[in-house]
Amino acid sequence: MVYLDALQTRIGGRKLEKVRIVAPSLVRTAIPPIQQAEGKQVLGLRRMGKRICIGLEHDLWLVLHLMIAGRLHWRPLGAKLVRPRGLAAFDFPNGTLLWTEAGSQKRASLHFVAGEDALQALDPKGLEVLDAELTTFTRVLQSENHTLKRALTDPRLFSGIGNAYSDEILFQAKLSPMLLTQKLTPEQIAQLFLATRTTLQNWIDRLRTEAGKKFPENVTAFREEMAVHGKYKQKCPRCGNIIQRIRYGANEANYCPYCQTGNKLLADRSLSRLLRDDWPKTPDALEQFINLRRKP
Repeated sequence: MVYLDALQTRIGGRKLEKVRIVAPSLVRTAIPPIQQAEGKQVLGLRRMGKRICIGLEHDLWLVLHLMIAGRLHWRPLGAKLVRPRGLAAFDFPNGTLLWTEAGSQKRASLHFVAGEDALQALDPKGLEVLDAELTTFTRVLQSENHTLKRALTDPRLFSGIGNAYSDEILFQAKLSPMLLTQKLTPEQIAQLFLATRTTLQNWIDRLRTEAGKKFPENVTAFREEMAVHGKYKQKCPRCGNIIQRIRYGANEANYCPYCQTGNKLLADRSLSRLLRDDWPKTPDALEQFINLRRKP
């Protein structure tokens, strides 16, 4: 959303003069060819989940999915793309929009489609929580029985939340990331709904204020001001105890066991499988376990 504000003032109504792609795997569509975007005026911008949609003349759409490590940068016209981070550049009369992605796993994607139907086919159709009522939020949340962490980060259920903000939302709501959605009480759902709206709006306002009239360069999944996300082994800002985490696949959940899980450690899949009955059940037991392991 912060990107959209900045893009609207810079490319809205302007002609896309040239598209430069240096990472061929970025483009996920072949028809129409990406070159047909050149010479077209930008008629509108919208967000679709975590995707940025740039609407061009003749009902053509550039759909950018930045994924976790993708970033946009506004540079002087003709700015060079530097590999391996550089993915693509979009040249406008007043400057160049650069698209980069850190890391070795290139997950960002660009779709170029024609027509509203083709655009809507890319939409995971998750709920926009800031536009929703509690009853709708409840229905979507409990439509499937998942953990809260999985539900909040599923783009088919909720739009644009992701891994980092889900940690912050659950911390704000004082709920465990492993609670099952269909076992929540009405009171827990209400506090989750309020925490989701408050957290998202606070971060939108914060990022807008920080960017001001400048192009937002520090849009990242980790922010120092966050309460628990990325704060493993640091002190909880609410109770002063130690933030813990569990890892699953390429993702992780950060949480405070004192504030969110009733002083219980959540079982990390790999470690708990390794330790079995020796897996510590509380933060104090974990500290004792670590101290014993450190002794010669």
